[in-house]
Amino acid sequence: MAAAETESKAPFSLDSYHVSEELGFILPEPLKELPPYYQPWMDIALQVPELVHSHELRAHINKMPLLSAKFLQKHRELRLAHLTLSVMTMGYVWQEGENDTVEKLPRNLAVPYWEVSQRLGLPPILTHADGVLANWRKKDPEGPFDMDNLELLVSLPGGDSVRGFFMVTLLVELAAVPALRNIPTVINSVRCSDTETVARALEDISQSIQNMTDALKLMQVYVEPSVFYGIMRIYLSGWKDNPSMPKGLVYEGVQAEPMEYSGGSAAQSSLLHCFDELLGVKHEENSGAFLTRMRNYMPPAHKQLIQDISRQPSLRSFVQQQANERLNQAFHLCVTKLLALRSYHINVVTRFITVPAARARQLRNQSEDFEREMVSRAPTALEERGTGGSGIMTFLKTVRDQTKDALLPETSNEMKLM
Repeated sequence: MAAAETESKAPFSLDSYHVSEELGFILPEPLKELPPYYQPWMDIALQVPELVHSHELRAHINKMPLLSAKFLQKHRELRLAHLTLSVMTMGYVWQEGENDTVEKLPRNLAVPYWEVSQRLGLPPILTHADGVLANWRKKDPEGPFDMDNLELLVSLPGGDSVRGFFMVTLLVELAAVPALRNIPTVINSVRCSDTETVARALEDISQSIQNMTDALKLMQVYVEPSVFYGIMRIYLSGWKDNPSMPKGLVYEGVQAEPMEYSGGSAAQSSLLHCFDELLGVKHEENSGAFLTRMRNYMPPAHKQLIQDISRQPSLRSFVQQQANERLNQAFHLCVTKLLALRSYHINVVTRFITVPAARARQLRNQSEDFEREMVSRAPTALEERGTGGSGIMTFLKTVRDQTKDALLPETSNEMKLM
């Protein structure tokens, strides 16, 4: 009992959650190469776009040696291994589009992939933690963390738009770092009723969320909607809630029954989960269940952070009890900025999925020759769904509306009048 009491009084800190002071959830200095034993993986992973294009990736993977994962020692080695095996897996499954998928992943890929996944606590599929958080390097190590100085370690089909998609998402993560750093300040100041410090920290968090929205706007500069929809998107898709692979995927040598995993989703970023728990945003049953499931696609330490934030005293209740004007305004601004970020995300999804989907349907119904390669590869099964498997527009609008519900009663009434 005494130990538990002591623990609950210890200041809340990010130290034990694998969160970097400078980079937040981003993996600092990802490795570019695996130990020489794993060169066969690197050789194929670095050529995935070309091998998919020439329809040779499956053949190359089928001939790959079965390598043991036991020589991977450090966390960064495991993360690079997971990234390379993930990219190979997505290319292998979707090489021929949605109409010629595979029922099983070959043993020489499935077994080490499973072992690496188990050691990291990640699922054996490409996640946000792979494609974004651990898939970057600076061209000039001393240069800035910006679009001109960043490149991918491994890629998927889609050319410059793939780099744009993953790197812009990385910059959104980077913009959130000041907000993450302020979460312990808010929690510790609520515990000791330090109203001014809570308000100041919330103001900093609001600015950081605004910077995330600004970073997200770079999507329209660096990603071509027709390429995202027609080429890239299928390689981010999973084998759960996907009509193209209704039975899931057998991981040969792991277990005989097929397994189902969701594809990549913005909901796999730990950021918004942290903000929701801090600000008291409550999600309804369906969207809440999907968001909770997406936490299993995060590094375990990041998932633990979200859970531990949720166990802290309620910030929203604290703000209501204090009746402090500056604190009320700071909380209101925070929720409003989160609302604006989610509204802008809906805008992005409209531009990159809804509009191209309508265009693809229109083109499919026309007899003349058109961008057949792009439209034929665009996954029809995912026209109304996210790559994570959610009914995307309904889901995003529901989540946005529930963010609005976190506003304090008087401020939410004001918003209704606006």
